[in-house]
Amino acid sequence: MSTSATTITLPRASAGGRVTQARVAVSEWTKLRSLRSTRWTLLATAVLTIGFGIIASAVTSSRWATMSAAEKATFDPLKTSLLGVNFGLLAIGVLGVLMITGEYSTGMVRSTFAAVPKRLPVLWAKAGTYSLVALALAIPSTLIAFFVSQGLLSSHHIQIAFSHPGVPGAVLGSALYLTLVGLFGLGIGAILRNTAAAISAFVAIMFVVPPLIEILPSSLANSIEQFLPSKAGGAIMQLGHQAHTLSPWAGLALFAGYAAVTLAAAAVLLVRRDV
Repeated sequence: MSTSATTITLPRASAGGRVTQARVAVSEWTKLRSLRSTRWTLLATAVLTIGFGIIASAVTSSRWATMSAAEKATFDPLKTSLLGVNFGLLAIGVLGVLMITGEYSTGMVRSTFAAVPKRLPVLWAKAGTYSLVALALAIPSTLIAFFVSQGLLSSHHIQIAFSHPGVPGAVLGSALYLTLVGLFGLGIGAILRNTAAAISAFVAIMFVVPPLIEILPSSLANSIEQFLPSKAGGAIMQLGHQAHTLSPWAGLALFAGYAAVTLAAAAVLLVRRDV
């Protein structure tokens, strides 16, 4: 994370001021918004989330007449419009990692912990601030991706209405999924404290392990795959309970549990380590 931006105001800026969670949160918000990397990464998240869903829908619409009967029968307009969420995960997760590893790489974390000796308020402020920013970005991104995509598909009458049972939950749940992925990345970054190691771990967990599991015998792979973080969280983008997957909200709840456990482990390590 670049530190070339404006000077960061720490919670003890005022003489005799008491460190409160609100002041720490303001400090973390100042750090987040003052870095150019934040704006570019959030922009990448929105572009990927919206763009890939629209592209997939446009391609499907253009070749619908030449698609086979089997392809048409298995076509899922909801899943197609939310395809970009799978790509936005990478950008928003990486920014979650950078939220804390950037301070370790520059040494700024020492000043932060000098101002907030209890340390945990820093982690909670980072998590709270980032979750609000991520959610504020993710909700309009998934909504735009859905409505524009369905508009493209409507030319062949293969769209799905937002009022269809389960669709609002899938679209808004996908925004929650993106937000939770950001917190998951933040937790990994706080545990490993190294940008390269944390991003590598995040990518391995979310993108590398699932294809490796598919190499296993089908019976074993099917029993394991549904509980992987990316598969569990991604279940929210489907309608109903499909074979070898968790139900949408059960899957998202499991991923929320993964994020919570990661942040809890980060909190324990944060108070036990010297820095």
